[in-house]
Amino acid sequence: MTNDAGAPQTGADAAGGAATPSADAVSCTGLAYAFGETRAVDGLDLSVAKGEVFGLLGPNGAGKTTAIRCITTLLPVPAGMVRVFGHDAAKERMAVRRLLGYVPQQLSADAGLTGRENVALFARVFDVSRRERGERVAQALAAVDLTDAADRLAGTYSGGMIRRLELAQALVSAPRLLILDEPTIGLDPIARTGVWEHINAVRDATGMTVLVTTHYMDEADQYCDRVGLMHRGRIRALGTPAELRQGLAERRGTETLPTLEDVFRDVAGSGLDDTSGDFRDVRSTRRTAHRVG
Repeated sequence: MTNDAGAPQTGADAAGGAATPSADAVSCTGLAYAFGETRAVDGLDLSVAKGEVFGLLGPNGAGKTTAIRCITTLLPVPAGMVRVFGHDAAKERMAVRRLLGYVPQQLSADAGLTGRENVALFARVFDVSRRERGERVAQALAAVDLTDAADRLAGTYSGGMIRRLELAQALVSAPRLLILDEPTIGLDPIARTGVWEHINAVRDATGMTVLVTTHYMDEADQYCDRVGLMHRGRIRALGTPAELRQGLAERRGTETLPTLEDVFRDVAGSGLDDTSGDFRDVRSTRRTAHRVG
């Protein structure tokens, strides 16, 4: 089913079960997750309202990606800690997965397949019926303006096209919640703007909720309805970008309005310390940036 914009339409019954009508899109209550002795997420409380674009910000090692992997059921959590549209991520993992579209930080497109084949592969993974698959794939490609390039190998795409292709992969299942982990990493400003224009076009057409992590403060300021600044596994500041900037100005007693980057530094500190990810984090980020650059 599509809307007038030609984008895949989300549906309340996509999860195959009845969610609580008043439930937030995402609700985390005391979410905790540890890797050995390291607590990556430490009592995270977070609510994302239906239909909003929510930015989860923080330095490397703050726990953002771990939190997202818990929300997407890629990491196991105890019952009651994470709910997606009212569905418990521990007890209803498949129901939650049917509600999600996920663009990870690491590239997921296969350079040896065409754009259409990449999206079709994800349609099969998300169990889109064979009868609807061709139409859904075409709709997803059209939504990110890749119809003309659909039958070219993904290995010939530019960095911005690759990220749009991955967005199409996430959209092919008509998700109610789109989760984006550093979706514009390594892209030039024009390509970054293009990716966000397509995200917003689909969101406006479908009412889809978007949860995004980014290190680009200008993106968060411009495109996010609300942001949560995460540090050492917890949310340390929460509000609209304007509210956070105004709050810092009041604390500083200045009439000059700070930037969101100033707020980020105030919450997370400006120095480099041992919480800023590990070797694998840096290597993964650089590989992704290199491949889309």
